Formats: sequence, structure tokens, C-alpha cells
Amino acid sequence: MTTTIPTLQLNDGRTIPQLGFGVFKVDPAETERIVTEALEAGYRHIDTAAIYRNEEGVGRAIAASGIPRDELFITTKLWNDRRGAAETRAAMGESLEKLGLDHVDLYLIHWPAPANGSVVETWETFAELRSEGLTTSIGVSNFDERFLPEVLGTGIVPAIDQIELHPQFQQRAATALAAEHDIKIEAWGPLGQGKVDYSATVIGEIAERLGVSWAQVTLAWHLAAGRIVFPKSNRRERMVENLAAAEVTLSADDIAAIDALDQGAAGRVSADPADAN
Repeated sequence: MTTTIPTLQLNDGRTIPQLGFGVFKVDPAETERIVTEALEAGYRHIDTAAIYRNEEGVGRAIAASGIPRDELFITTKLWNDRRGAAETRAAMGESLEKLGLDHVDLYLIHWPAPANGSVVETWETFAELRSEGLTTSIGVSNFDERFLPEVLGTGIVPAIDQIELHPQFQQRAATALAAEHDIKIEAWGPLGQGKVDYSATVIGEIAERLGVSWAQVTLAWHLAAGRIVFPKSNRRERMVENLAAAEVTLSADDIAAIDALDQGAAGRVSADPADAN
């Protein structure tokens, strides 16, 4: 590994690699190979979820890698149909079995799924799982400023909030609320999920001037803001390229120019958490 991956300290005292590898929509049959290549490229932070149905492949790649467990950071997520103490505990056990691990480093509630009822009992169970050592840190995913207050009302503060965030959809209200509580933001879809041509914006101009890719510029923008990112790719050369974004330095003017691409809610390219149940 030639790139040094920066780390961030979470509000629970733990640390997390700021640049990781995601396996959303990675074919379960290909997951072991792809994650193996990511680990060989230098990634040590892997983000999966029960609903991705590829935890087994992630687990096989981890087991075959020979990398010491304490050098890895593994995240998985609880799906929307598993609510309440008993279901949460059962789901955690299933994920650990599939991953072949005795604990994960981060466990997230995948969506607020408001139609499925309150998350309070589930979130309180997350805190118990953390106390029992089944997960090191706990957090939420897709909880914007409309849904984060319910979790905060329990007095149990998430370490992480993983939300859709990219240059045209910067979620400023959600990130401001998270910052008030020292909750780190993980940006999923950090490159716009292939639904936005960022190369045709000022990002492309910056990339050309710096001699790097538009994706590297976009990831460097996230990293400069203190966000955690985990781009996915099935191609080894792209994995290496994304990892090298940690070495790209943007000027204050570059960052301001990318900040100015924000379109607010109109920039969203995926599901609204209010509707994802």
C-alpha cells in the first residue's frame, strides 16, 4: 500500500479510516474477488449491509486476506424489516455469522423507514450490542434533520450518520445538526452514483488543471470537509485511482467552487428517506 489513508476520531473515542470501499450492488457471486482486490489495493475499511446480500463474500475475502482483524474496519447495516430488540439481535447474529466475525466495527440502522414505526427500541438495542462488544461503534444511515432528532432524544448519540451527499446535494441542514453533536458524516454516492456528469462542471476544470481525474477531485473535496467516503468499483485500476484521492490537495478556491454546485433538495439522485420503507 503506497497511499496513506487518513483516519478520523469518532465521538466514542474510536477511529475510522476516512476512505473505504463500498459493496452496494456488488454481485454476491463476485464479492469475494472484488473485495480481495480492494484489500490488495490497500483498502482497510469495507462497507456492506444485510440487504446487499453479499456479507458472505466480504467475510470470505477477509478470512483469505491474512490481514489482522484489528487492521480492518467493517461496517454492516440493519434492514428496515428488522425492528425491536429481538429482531435487531437476531439480525446482528445473522450478519456476524455471514461475515465470519465476532464483531463489526460499525453497525448502522439502514433507513429511518418511518412507516415501520419508531426506531427508539431498536436504537437502544444498538447501544446494548455495543456494550456487549458485538459492535465497536453504532450509527444511523439516511437520517437527515427530519429523523436524527428521534435518535438524539434517547440520549444515545450516533458516532456516524451515513447519508447521500455529493456536490449537487450537500445536505447542509443534516450536516449542521450532525456537527452540533460531533457526529461524523459518511457520504454514500459520493460521486453522484453515475447519475451526474460532474466532469462537465468546474470539477472537470479543476481535474484538468491538477492532472487528476474528476472522481479524485470530488473525493478529495469530501475528505477536505472531514467526511468519510467509500466509493465502489469493480475495476482494480479504478480502486487504486480512488484511493489516491487521499493525496490530492485542493485550494480554498477549488473547494468554494465545488461548494457552489449545491442544488439543495433538487440535487438528490436517490430515494428520499421519508419514502424509503
